[in-house]
Amino acid sequence: MPDIFIQALIGGAMLGAGALLLMLTLGKIAGISGITAGALLPKGSERGWKLAFLVGLIIAPILTSQLGFGLPEALPGSSIALAIAGLLVGFGARLGSGCTSGHGICGIGRLSKRSIVATITFMSAAIVTVTVVGVAA
Repeated sequence: MPDIFIQALIGGAMLGAGALLLMLTLGKIAGISGITAGALLPKGSERGWKLAFLVGLIIAPILTSQLGFGLPEALPGSSIALAIAGLLVGFGARLGSGCTSGHGICGIGRLSKRSIVATITFMSAAIVTVTVVGVAA
């Protein structure tokens, strides 16, 4: 069981280091929803680094699994439930002008009041959702 905590610690440190590196090198915030939206636009001067960032997000877990770190063997829930959850998260990211990475990691790190309020809001919604779904299951 302690291995999972070590993995979480390493993962969190890597997220913070990656966000800091992006801020120091390009002056950009590592908000995944904004990066994804920009990468999907047909034109844009920053499309290259955004696509590279997203490819790194996909490749990194595959590479680290070769080093002995675990990947989930199955996703909980049905494909339909996961698709609905993904759409709701996307809607929430647009509504909140950012996602958990942009607000929760980068925004709080910059002491942004807006990001602190957004993070409290989405964490509260997550707690309520887990409580309701946990009771229903």
